[in-house]
Amino acid sequence: MKRRTLLHSLAALPIATMAGKLWAAPASKTRLLFVFMRGGYDATNLLVPISSQFYYKARPNIAVPKPGDDPNAALPINADWGLHPALRETIYPLFTIGQVAFVPFAGTEDISRSHFETQDSIELGQALDGTRDYRSGFLNRLATTLNTDRASAISFTDQLPLIMQGGAQLPNMALRSIGKPGVDARQAKLIASMYGDTALARQVRDGFVVREDVMKEMIGEMDAANRNAITAKGFELEARRIAKLMKDKYNIGFVDVGGWDTHVGQGGASGYLAGRFEELGRGLAAYAKEMGPDWKDTVVVVVSEFGRTFRENGNRGTDHGHGSVYWVLGGGVAGGRVRGEQIRLEQNTLFQNRDYPVLNEYRAMFGGLFARMYGLDAGQVERIFGAKGQDLGLI
Repeated sequence: MKRRTLLHSLAALPIATMAGKLWAAPASKTRLLFVFMRGGYDATNLLVPISSQFYYKARPNIAVPKPGDDPNAALPINADWGLHPALRETIYPLFTIGQVAFVPFAGTEDISRSHFETQDSIELGQALDGTRDYRSGFLNRLATTLNTDRASAISFTDQLPLIMQGGAQLPNMALRSIGKPGVDARQAKLIASMYGDTALARQVRDGFVVREDVMKEMIGEMDAANRNAITAKGFELEARRIAKLMKDKYNIGFVDVGGWDTHVGQGGASGYLAGRFEELGRGLAAYAKEMGPDWKDTVVVVVSEFGRTFRENGNRGTDHGHGSVYWVLGGGVAGGRVRGEQIRLEQNTLFQNRDYPVLNEYRAMFGGLFARMYGLDAGQVERIFGAKGQDLGLI
């Protein structure tokens, strides 16, 4: 094998391990999947503020109609909110049986409105007024706090994201497309032997173990796909793969979904953004179904780095904003409600006269949620987020 080929193969390896816990079923049944919508999605057309006349005035071309007989109308939630109709067949049924909650006015205090800076802020989970440690993301700190007996974490991404980086060595492996490995068993053994006497020996060896075991888990699905048994595309197929692995192998997972930066032609009840909501909804519903009985012990959190401007722009899109709407799903979630602090949305209540204020700060929200999920005490929550948790009654 040529050196260039070898280095390329090594770069594609997932980094492992959880100190001997590879593929050992975690003791805790509690599962957490963190879904990051990269690009700052338009939460205002997801959870539609139907009681706000200013919403319909500020969005003459892209507003979603109030609930009614029109199939393009928002789905009724309560007197103030409706849900985008693209989620009629997927998320709305889960909401109506109390397995989905939405938290509006959620996000970070970072007001840069920069994708990269705000994504980093959220993934780090650290106070903005202190020195940032870019070696430590908050899901890694959660895994460290739970210890290897209670946490087996993985990122379903090509690269290990900031949120999963830190003291615990966590694996990553993207499941968007799975094909024949570029390195066969003989080559894998050769590569591992080259690192036999180095500090990287264990990481290289365990990286091959993760990859081999993931491929074994996916063989059945790949065979079925070859017979055209699976027609799901995009995130739906990826979500099913994630569920398959998280049922038995991992109890903390991370995945990101792009395509939410809608400056131009985002559409209203139909169009580009509606298509993205529909695809995401199908994926999340498929994940819930694939989890089967384990869904009752599973929590899925869906976030984005920020929301978008309340007013539509001249291109019938929206620009970078501030506060967002977070989703929390799961069989044990106290859903069917809109949770957290809220205000009536009118022109004079917008943040800087342009977007949602943040009333439910994400570190406090997740601190309270994790405390409920894992029984963490106040000291453990503060070690993860550097702040106290706030229980929003999500579970």
